[in-house]
Amino acid sequence: MASLYKKPITVTDPKTGEKVKVKSKKWWGRYRDENGVERRVPLAMDKGAAQTMLNELVKKAERRGAGMEDPFEAHRRTPIADHIAVFRQFLEGKGNTEKHARLTCTRAQAIVDGCKFKRIGDVTPSAVVEWLKNERAAERIGIQSSNYYLACIKAFLAWLVKDGRTDRNPLVHLSGMNAKVDVRRERRSLPPDEFALFLEAARTGEPKRKVNGEDRAMLYLLAASSGFRCSELASLTPESFDLDGDSPSVTVEAAYSKRRRQDIQPLPRDVATVLAAWLRGKPAQQYLWPGGWVNHAAKMVKADLAAARDAWIGKATTPEQTKEREKSAVLVFRDNADHVFDFHSLRHQYVSNLAAAGVHPKIAQTLARHSTITLTMDRYTHVGLYDLAASVNSLPALPVDGPDADANVLKATGTDDLGVSEVPTVVPSGAENGAVLPASATLRFAPDCTETRGERKKPDAVNPQRGRTIRTNPREPASNCTKGKERGPSRIRTGDGGFAIHCLTAWLRGRERTCSRYNRHGRRRFFSSHAICRVVILIESCPIRNAFAS
Repeated sequence: MASLYKKPITVTDPKTGEKVKVKSKKWWGRYRDENGVERRVPLAMDKGAAQTMLNELVKKAERRGAGMEDPFEAHRRTPIADHIAVFRQFLEGKGNTEKHARLTCTRAQAIVDGCKFKRIGDVTPSAVVEWLKNERAAERIGIQSSNYYLACIKAFLAWLVKDGRTDRNPLVHLSGMNAKVDVRRERRSLPPDEFALFLEAARTGEPKRKVNGEDRAMLYLLAASSGFRCSELASLTPESFDLDGDSPSVTVEAAYSKRRRQDIQPLPRDVATVLAAWLRGKPAQQYLWPGGWVNHAAKMVKADLAAARDAWIGKATTPEQTKEREKSAVLVFRDNADHVFDFHSLRHQYVSNLAAAGVHPKIAQTLARHSTITLTMDRYTHVGLYDLAASVNSLPALPVDGPDADANVLKATGTDDLGVSEVPTVVPSGAENGAVLPASATLRFAPDCTETRGERKKPDAVNPQRGRTIRTNPREPASNCTKGKERGPSRIRTGDGGFAIHCLTAWLRGRERTCSRYNRHGRRRFFSSHAICRVVILIESCPIRNAFAS
């Protein structure tokens, strides 16, 4: 039978200094648990509150005795900091790196401390959102970092549910913000000439972070040729390279790869040759780039960039050139567009070089080891002015106004400087949209249509409405630019489905110049005399007109 009582305690009398027995101010409760064991627990100073608490304890004991106990009760009473400590052990035991486990739990603990959560039941979405907003407002974190913090606390609460420590995740419906509107560090790639100056400055520079100049140059070269990250490069040994075969490659073991699988990355042959010469003096089974440079890689790159820029400015021959180079953004850490070049930019350099070389996007995604093609194309591929200029210069030549305009057109089409001219083939309907399709064998004209085979072709008459094209469309009036029988048109387009051929057939058979046929709609259609005249001009201007007449 449960009961309330006040526990007798021994205290010291402040007046006499003697120890006396008195009853406690707090009520205690006596009850038996589900195993029949008597329990005595402190309750409250108010008797009514103490009685309510005692009744609740008795009810829970009876539920546990009937097999209906709450499985999360003990975990709800455990401080949330203790759960985070167990969560960190879980991450490390699962195979994550110590750095990842520490960073995840540190961010989750920062939210817990900032929101003053003591137990699992104290976690609320509104408190987390408010804390993240205040941190962004104070500019201690950006939007991307805010999303990282949110992801860490959500991962922690999701683990609590999976581990049977609670029955719900109160933050499951929270989502991150759009980080594109607040990019704190946008990276870029270097043009080839600037990258060469950067490597040369590193090779001839002083040791930085206990890495000498030659080793730093090889480190940068391999990073820009393989796309490996800092931690992956730091794990390499001479045995990681296979440079003797037809396909040289470098291998990162699964324990050091970000995606936790063995990565074999192919290398360009010229880079493999340079690396092979550098590896000859390296001890076996030893890290090629030891030390703590990984945590200061961006500062190391920044120092080498500054050295390369100073050397480039020092090569100026005149004071004016020196001032011009000092004002330029060549080899700066942060350019005019606020884009930086740090160590991770070497990975951007690798992906951008793949795009500049015309590598298929899917292959580039595989080489970059990205989960999505969007990440490869949008974030890691950078197009510079030199890439745009090369693409524009590859466009075909366009005709320009002037006395050499016709020569430019002939040169662009590949018909300039030819001793024999050819009459272009008849193009079926559909050429109106710009397509040039070869005609069938029965519709091809003889290739020699000049009066003298050895003479160069004179400029053809130009139709002011259609340039150098004479159409056999009955809806278009004939041009007045073709005079006499000196030459024929440079091209005939039958935009009316072989309409000119019907006209030619009628003329050859000695019929009248105007004849008719039924179109696809069942209506009778008359041949235009303009179309027949154009065909006649073509035939009369060619040496093969006697063959047609016969």
